[in-house]
Amino acid sequence: MHEGPEIVALASSSNGRVSGKSWKAPKSATVRSQLPEGVKTKRWEDRMRQTQKALAIKKLQVELHEEKQAEIQRRREITQERKKVAEERRRLEEDKAKMGARKAARLRRKAGRSKKING
Repeated sequence: MHEGPEIVALASSSNGRVSGKSWKAPKSATVRSQLPEGVKTKRWEDRMRQTQKALAIKKLQVELHEEKQAEIQRRREITQERKKVAEERRRLEEDKAKMGARKAARLRRKAGRSKKING
């Protein structure tokens, strides 16, 4: 009896075939020496841990920067408010002086007229 087709063993390669060119060396993964540390580690958990650590550091840096900017903005607003108040005070003093001068001139004119009429 015939038992069916004869089973042929596959060559030991990733795809189950070889090139047939005996002068070609089998390919292997490239050894890359200048990779970042996060990529060098083979375990996914290690890489995720490093990524989470980097994200936490970045978040902290952003928070500190925002606090610093908020403090600078607060100081700037205080300074601008003080300048505005001082300008308003100066303007009111000028108006008061101007008003006083106008009133004095009016009184002088009135007195002059009364002198002319009376005298």
